[in-house]
Amino acid sequence: MTNLLIALGVFLALHSVPAIAPIRAGAIAVLGRRTYLGLYSLISVLVLAWVFQAALTTDYIPLWQPAGWQAKVTLVTAPIGVFLVLAGLASANPLSITLRQDARPGAITTVTRHPVLWGFLFWSLGHLVPNGDLRSLILFGGLALFTVSGFALLDRRARKRLADRWDQMSRSSSLLPFAAVLSGRNRLRADGPLLLSALLAAATTAWLLLGGHALLFGADPLLATSF
Repeated sequence: MTNLLIALGVFLALHSVPAIAPIRAGAIAVLGRRTYLGLYSLISVLVLAWVFQAALTTDYIPLWQPAGWQAKVTLVTAPIGVFLVLAGLASANPLSITLRQDARPGAITTVTRHPVLWGFLFWSLGHLVPNGDLRSLILFGGLALFTVSGFALLDRRARKRLADRWDQMSRSSSLLPFAAVLSGRNRLRADGPLLLSALLAAATTAWLLLGGHALLFGADPLLATSF
């Protein structure tokens, strides 16, 4: 359990410290934006692998009884989460997390201005439901709480960065998914990054269901639905 808590703490710190503007700006000034993002992404993946390895080797302490319907929740929410993360990273988005710097927001922002955060939230909560044990509660619950805290933080950073452009840009999107569309402030559209992300999410989901998840984590999601 100690290893899991340390790994999770390092992961959360890794995603909290760069949110401090002077630290992030200083790192980008020294390394360059592209190198900074590349190194940050690599380190994030390595630390996340440590988190999962620590979770898999932590003692199993059951909290609630697993059932087939719980695994079906994950089959719905996890692919949505993967799609939102991929689309968010691949699409230009001045209001939130992205790997692109184009001025015009991508199509995914018509759904929500924080697709990456919503993606992680769908993914983490979807995995929490069928994993009724203490280590999963710490892992997925901790990630979900951290993700929720990011909504206000990113809005505050974007408001400061965009200044007088914030009101106009934020009105064309929304924090809650589809709120801007349902209120008539924008309309759904599609673009290349969104469509490519949908294809990649579908391919990733298929690979995981056809053995990838069992290979990586020792659990078959389809088998769990038959409990």
